Amino acid sequence: MDTPARNSQKTTDATVASVLIQHELADPLRSRRQQYADLIVGDRRLGRLLLYEAIQWLCAGASGALGLFMRAKLYPLLLGACGRGVVFGRNVSLRHPHKIRLGDGVVLDDNVLLDAKGKANDGIAIGAGGFVGRNSILSCKDGDIVIEERVNIGFNAEIFSGSRVRIGADTFIAAYSYLIGGDHIADDPDMPVDRQGATSRGIVIGPHSWLGAGVKVLDGVAIGERSIVGAGAVVTRDIPDYAVAAGVPAHVLRDRRKPLATTTEDPRA
Repeated sequence: MDTPARNSQKTTDATVASVLIQHELADPLRSRRQQYADLIVGDRRLGRLLLYEAIQWLCAGASGALGLFMRAKLYPLLLGACGRGVVFGRNVSLRHPHKIRLGDGVVLDDNVLLDAKGKANDGIAIGAGGFVGRNSILSCKDGDIVIEERVNIGFNAEIFSGSRVRIGADTFIAAYSYLIGGDHIADDPDMPVDRQGATSRGIVIGPHSWLGAGVKVLDGVAIGERSIVGAGAVVTRDIPDYAVAAGVPAHVLRDRRKPLATTTEDPRA
């Protein structure tokens, strides 16, 4: 299984890429159309821009069965790959869509944003049977997000990647969770933080895991397979396989493979 340590060599590249992207988006020598194309479409060719705009205008906000039908037919024209039976909810936003790959039966609920932005990244891949809940955001800044089969991401969740975030199969990520696969550099107190670049070591979530509502997973963390992280926890260090963890910062409470301790004492005593 991948680990954040294996992504550590990308840290310098992620820092440089972050600065370059910010500088390019603010480049006054580019036209407004070029800036928009670089930020949203990821392709300056006029034909790709017009196709993107036409599809968004025609069906992004269309309601009911007609809207679902139109998006199912037209959105795949923008994507790097799209399996069978993919469902696109209303107002799904796709940025750099040619670097987004969806497996069979993926469901993107209303107002989902998939942003695969970057110069040298592969982008976003969601395996077959995946679900991304309403208002959730998957965002890259020259990083990759790899979501394996049958992963369920709840409402209002966010996954950010500055290098690589990988989520194992059959994992459930509850509402309002945040996977923070990157961080700002803040070494110089005399310089604004947003001008110091960024760093990223990545995040790995093992298969068959469950992150409760509002969990925050910080950059550089690996959570083992079949682990459970309690609601509201802030995960700052690795969690082993089969662990139950909770708290701020999160700490391991027990091993799921071991039976719970029992007592014969009367709790009313």
